[in-house]
Amino acid sequence: QVQLVESGGGLVQPGGSLRLSCAASGEIFSIYYMGWYRQAPGKQRELVATIPINSGGSTNYADSVKGRFTISRDNAENTVYLQMNSLKPEDTAVYYCNAVTFSTGYWGQGSQVTVSS
Repeated sequence: QVQLVESGGGLVQPGGSLRLSCAASGEIFSIYYMGWYRQAPGKQRELVATIPINSGGSTNYADSVKGRFTISRDNAENTVYLQMNSLKPEDTAVYYCNAVTFSTGYWGQGSQVTVSS
């Protein structure tokens, strides 16, 4: 099994920045990619960004965040980050960390990000 613990959400003004962290533990060797999703009130959960872990491939971003958000990883700390710049009110949502293994997927507890003046 894999456990995911998120941190870093909060309230920020439009144009500001936040960084989310997702620390993975457990059967980390089984993860082949991780990502961030978000869910705004009344909307479906949507993909934000993904990054390969124990596999080939490249990072992937939703069109709505390209050029503003950056996903990265620290292998030594088993942590994936989402750096969010130039935040907009429409980025307001609960952000979820996701890890996909060869057999199943896991979710973090969710982090609220609110962009408001």
